[in-house]
Amino acid sequence: MNEQAQRAGFKSMDEGTQEDWAIIGSHFFPYAHALPDRVLTHLKLLDGDYGGFPIDRLQHSLQTATRAHRGGESEPYVVMALLHDIGDTLGSYNHPEIAAAIMKPFVDDKLHWIAEHHGVFQGYYFFHYLGMNRDMREAFRGHEHFEDTARFCELYDQTAFDPDYDSAPLEFFEPMVRRVFERPLNTIYKAVGEPA
Repeated sequence: MNEQAQRAGFKSMDEGTQEDWAIIGSHFFPYAHALPDRVLTHLKLLDGDYGGFPIDRLQHSLQTATRAHRGGESEPYVVMALLHDIGDTLGSYNHPEIAAAIMKPFVDDKLHWIAEHHGVFQGYYFFHYLGMNRDMREAFRGHEHFEDTARFCELYDQTAFDPDYDSAPLEFFEPMVRRVFERPLNTIYKAVGEPA
């Protein structure tokens, strides 16, 4: 079948037919299954990007995930730790929200919340040096995931800038990323399901 025959024929969605959406659907699942490859490729963009820190952003991500893994955290938690700063390349001012959006379909509410809010919680350790309020996280005091997020930053994120730490390589985490991203838990498209 030629490439044109494998593409929908509409010029606007209101002209779409069942056949058009069957074609689109047949492309969606193979593309969706390749998401771990795209995520891992994007994570590698952090390699060599120091931003003034003692280690580059990829090493920080690996170190955070390694510390979480060695701390006995669940596989989804370790993947969240690995990807928590993946948004740095595209979201200089909102990287936590980007990481959280990528992970949202694949993790529970707690891990999504930690990823989405870790930036303001991490600020406890340095905001005051930038003329900001280090206690900004207090606005979330009382939230069910407040302590979990503070713990993530205290144990794994803020400690992960040690040039001498023996972090596991990215290849160690790749199977975990693939397993966590294998099947979405939270998505409006969950009802569509896999093709037969």
